[in-house]
Amino acid sequence: MDSPRSLTRFAWLSIVAAVLTIALKAGAYFITGSVGLLSDALESLVNLVAALGALVALTVAEREPDEERAFGYEKAEYFASGLEGALVLVAAVGIVVTAVPRLLRPEQVSEVGWGLAVSTLASLVNLGVAWRLFRAGREHRSITLEADARHLMTDVWTSAGVIVGVAAVALTGWLWLDPLIALAVAANIVWTGAGLVRRSALGLLDTALPPAERAAIEAILSRYAQERGIQWHALRTRQAGRRRFVSVHILVPGNWTVHEGHALLEAIEADIRAALPTTTVFTHLESLDDPASWLDTALDRPAVGRP
Repeated sequence: MDSPRSLTRFAWLSIVAAVLTIALKAGAYFITGSVGLLSDALESLVNLVAALGALVALTVAEREPDEERAFGYEKAEYFASGLEGALVLVAAVGIVVTAVPRLLRPEQVSEVGWGLAVSTLASLVNLGVAWRLFRAGREHRSITLEADARHLMTDVWTSAGVIVGVAAVALTGWLWLDPLIALAVAANIVWTGAGLVRRSALGLLDTALPPAERAAIEAILSRYAQERGIQWHALRTRQAGRRRFVSVHILVPGNWTVHEGHALLEAIEADIRAALPTTTVFTHLESLDDPASWLDTALDRPAVGRP
């Protein structure tokens, strides 16, 4: 797997694609005068700002942990995806402001053939880049690249809708279809933007790992419980960008030596890291014979006197 630093190349790819598609879609708007194509160009402008934000976030996320950020900088990716979601919502407002007056006072579109050809070319560029970013986001577990890919795919689908709408105007002469399609584009990207903001907020709130990943951890712990006669509790998980964090308490017989307990923890941690790469595991050894061990399950441990 590539280092986090190498992921910035995908942000640069997104930036180049955004500049190219803005130029193409703006050209399509000036050729046709279609407000639908203008809305498409505005969304591509958001793509550029989002790609720049992704570049900054990935650059920050690659930094090594230090004294002030001992758990690393991976959470910077959530800020980029949240920014992208917010910018999508802003673009939707801009589209509505542009489309409503045109809906009330429809205007003729012109040179539809050339305009649609240019817009289609821009959509194909976005489709190729979105596919590459989505693949890289899944491979490297980067929410920033996934967010960028999903946004670009939304752009592709909305562009397809705009192209169909403008073509329908040319065929039917119903000028109101053009701004109506633009409003449909706005509604679609509001949905996408809200989803990106929600996912970023959940990441910043340290949401637990997905059920499938948590189940893999529990399967490892249950296997050791059956084979070694130990127990476990207080399993907590979270994710920060590409990195997972897992903490768990392991309870062993009170007559075990420190060496035996440490060897067990090393084996458990190694198995979890093998099942879920890029995972930092924290284990805490406790005695099955100490009643205080069973009080240590909540996030805030109650104050209990010790002999």
